Amino acid sequence: TLQRAARSGDPRAWQQYCDAVHARPPSALRDLLQLVPAATPTPLDEVAPASDLFPRFDTAAISLGALSPEAHEALAIAMNRLGGRSNSGEGGEDPARYGTDKRSKIKQVASGRFGVTAEYLVNA
Repeated sequence: TLQRAARSGDPRAWQQYCDAVHARPPSALRDLLQLVPAATPTPLDEVAPASDLFPRFDTAAISLGALSPEAHEALAIAMNRLGGRSNSGEGGEDPARYGTDKRSKIKQVASGRFGVTAEYLVNA
């Protein structure tokens, strides 16, 4: 039911999923907890549009090497398309990414190590 609700976007499918979750017997400690609102919800007309929020997003400084080059580039592309910022991490960045949508906006400099060159810094 969760997959059907997520794929379809149908509110009835989401309600079926919620009903199934709430009807099952407790099977984990979290099933015995109940959420209590922390505050009064902000009215939607006072909430900033998503386009204003995306520029505040950034990815963690994950070094190239801790992730595959493909994953590192995918994060940069996603953040660039959203208007957010990706962080190169300490591993530097392949110069082939400069000037493309694969470029990280944030360039991490760790005491001049890991491929920190003048070209790298110019592309920050």
